[in-house]
Amino acid sequence: MSKLDGNERWKSKMLLTEHAEQYDRKQAGTDKKMMTTEEWVMVRDYILLPHLEKIVQRSLNDIEYSANVLKSLYLAAGTRILTMIAEDHYRLRGELKKRNIRVIAEEQADMVVYHRCYFRGYEERFGMTRDVMRSEISTRLTAYTKELVARLKLKSNR
Repeated sequence: MSKLDGNERWKSKMLLTEHAEQYDRKQAGTDKKMMTTEEWVMVRDYILLPHLEKIVQRSLNDIEYSANVLKSLYLAAGTRILTMIAEDHYRLRGELKKRNIRVIAEEQADMVVYHRCYFRGYEERFGMTRDVMRSEISTRLTAYTKELVARLKLKSNR
């Protein structure tokens, strides 16, 4: 809202199209300086997916050396989930590259993991606590498991 809104005197004034276009370009330029919420979610997922991949791989290694009766089933499901995680990470990496966003691990201090995000000529510091990372990883792993179960149910109904 500008200072002229609500001022009856300016209602009859004309606005040149050049000025309107210039105003629109200026507004679009200021929006591009900051990362959108969608981009921050992408950065968060880009940071979390390698951790999730390590957890699933470690679990698969444990299952492989166990004497469980359903070992082959667990290995097949875990391998499929690992593939889904790798596909998402690959897709996310491509999307971040397309948007010219780089994420670099920086440091871990006071139970917070920090990363540097470089985007459109700007730099931000992004930090997540370990508790948040654990809960997000748990949520993501649950989502992958549900997706795998849904795919299995869909194939068994055919």
